[in-house]
Amino acid sequence: MYAMNLARYKYCPDIKEKGLSGLPRLILFTSAECHYSMKKAASFLGIGTENVCFVETDGRGKMMPEELERQIWQARKEGAAPFLVCATSGTTVLGAFDPLDEIAEVCERHGLWLHVDASWGGSALMSRKHRRLLHGIHRADSVAWNPHKMLMAGIQCCALLVKDKSDLLKKCYSAKASYLFQQDKFYDVSYDTGDKSIQCSRRPDAFKFWMTWKALGTVGLEERVNRALALSRYLVEEIKKREGFRLLMEPEYANICFWYIPPSLREMEEGPEFWEKLNLVAPAIKERMMKKGSLMLGYQPHRGKVNFFRQVVISPQVSREDMDFLLDEIDLLGRDM
Repeated sequence: MYAMNLARYKYCPDIKEKGLSGLPRLILFTSAECHYSMKKAASFLGIGTENVCFVETDGRGKMMPEELERQIWQARKEGAAPFLVCATSGTTVLGAFDPLDEIAEVCERHGLWLHVDASWGGSALMSRKHRRLLHGIHRADSVAWNPHKMLMAGIQCCALLVKDKSDLLKKCYSAKASYLFQQDKFYDVSYDTGDKSIQCSRRPDAFKFWMTWKALGTVGLEERVNRALALSRYLVEEIKKREGFRLLMEPEYANICFWYIPPSLREMEEGPEFWEKLNLVAPAIKERMMKKGSLMLGYQPHRGKVNFFRQVVISPQVSREDMDFLLDEIDLLGRDM
């Protein structure tokens, strides 16, 4: 929401004082796999959810740059005013990373603000081994990142990074309250950053991340990312070995999406009846897990795929034995279905 409002202000600075009246139909573009916060932000800011264009993704959940460009041209043809593209680095379900370099090329051609939602995937930048996933992120105008996810800083710990050097954040958000942000204080008033944000009284997220970084060091944070992704890879290989388990796709990050197919379905032809029955398996196993108290594991349907499990590996305390237990427990709870 911060980034969307900032991009709109850059496109039309008068909106801060004159409001929405007289503006053209503003339109923004984001991945069909984006986080639901995009629709919420458009709703809160008066842009309207119907003016969020969802760009189709490829088979791995990545935004298709050629489809983005096609939709931009189409919007202009219809008299709308494109102002923002939101790419995603680490989608919520599949953990996909949009091709940032190609999307940045489209944005530069059309003069659009490029925001990258790297809330989940941004922490891969801490790893020399995995930072390639975010190749091209330096071309973004703004980036959202949540160290409380992969890096496990205390919730909540979120950052908005903005490339602009013209004090755009302050121009956009400043209310210049004279009882708080006096300009004649005895110290450097550039430290009074509160006028750049929506909230005034809030917890200092930056301090939580500073403390985590100070405690673990750069290498420690890198190891946290590398370990999570190594355990994810271990889980993937175990799923491939075990009868009755099937991956949706090879994961790119720490989101492991898979089905458990109980013995009663393993010889069945994969027609409508098979998928209808498989759709019931994950919710039933989840219910058994919760009543037994052994595991908490998410599941969901997704874009035509019936209910599947989604294991996201983050905690540095998780071990290979835990990954084995996860699969053993699913099989134990589901084998009689």
